[in-house]
Amino acid sequence: KLQFLYLIDCCHQHTSTTMQRTDSPIESRPSGASFSGITGSGSVQLKDKLLFAVPKKGRLHDQCIELLKSIGVKYSRKARLDIAMCTNLPMALIFLPAADIPKYLADSHVDLGITGEDMIAEKDSDVKTEVALGFGKCRLCLQAPVVKGHKDPTELLGGRIVTSFPNLSNKYFDRLQTAKDKNAPNETKVSYVSGSVEVACGLGLADAIVDLVESGDTMVAHQLCIVDVLMHTQAVLVSNKNTSFPHLVQKLRRRVEGVILAKNYRMITYNVERSKLDAARVITPGRRAPTVTELVEEGWVAVQAMVGASEVHEMMDKLYDLGAQDIFVTDIANARVTE
Repeated sequence: KLQFLYLIDCCHQHTSTTMQRTDSPIESRPSGASFSGITGSGSVQLKDKLLFAVPKKGRLHDQCIELLKSIGVKYSRKARLDIAMCTNLPMALIFLPAADIPKYLADSHVDLGITGEDMIAEKDSDVKTEVALGFGKCRLCLQAPVVKGHKDPTELLGGRIVTSFPNLSNKYFDRLQTAKDKNAPNETKVSYVSGSVEVACGLGLADAIVDLVESGDTMVAHQLCIVDVLMHTQAVLVSNKNTSFPHLVQKLRRRVEGVILAKNYRMITYNVERSKLDAARVITPGRRAPTVTELVEEGWVAVQAMVGASEVHEMMDKLYDLGAQDIFVTDIANARVTE
């Protein structure tokens, strides 16, 4: 931790507890910003590099690392250092707690980052969402002990709430109180804990909690149930609105979009009689249109189309029933498309 605080101080002349807003990302990166020992060959200048914030641990970390590999980001990270220099792009990866990433972005201290929509909402950060990543999906829920039988969230007004999301929780109970009686103050007591929120009710610290629910296994294990859903959330690629590297941000965004598209689509190829082509095109319309190629055998064509991964099995069955032959499906490793 001391090593990382030293790094951030060298790079940005601030720590996470003393950050102040700046309208210029250049001003937030002093010309002398450098860090020794990253590559083992002396100090490295960071002021001319895009800084990409990545969750250093937790539920998003592993999937973020896999995404970086998928978009061709290569980097060298030394043990116990929370910065990694990219070897094929003018960029450095900064490993931060996911909850802090929105603050660093909004205050122009990093250019790009991956975090949860819940974290952005909790910090009320003014950042630009580039791409919804489709992983880390969960719900931020008001949960109470099953034995209490709470069905209406207003039953918990004035109660004790423990959460890692105090800002969102206070706003939520303010809205509940206003809807019930706008002239009465909200006397709900919201307390912050950094983790293991689910044990608060069992220990007698809370009447209910506000916490993330993914599979629901942890909630069930602690004999809790969902009373209400505050928001749905997932991981997102977000950028600093004042970045000095807009072209590189867009380049990375396109790469991420290509990887997401590739995961959601498959390429289907088959042969079919030309007389049945119109019917086949209805089954596999493709993103724009299928590719149709004449075969040497008269009266037959080969068809290739991008189709939704979730629909591919049903399409293959329909094509088989139509009389198509040599039907096969291949994965798409990556893509670039224009909407």
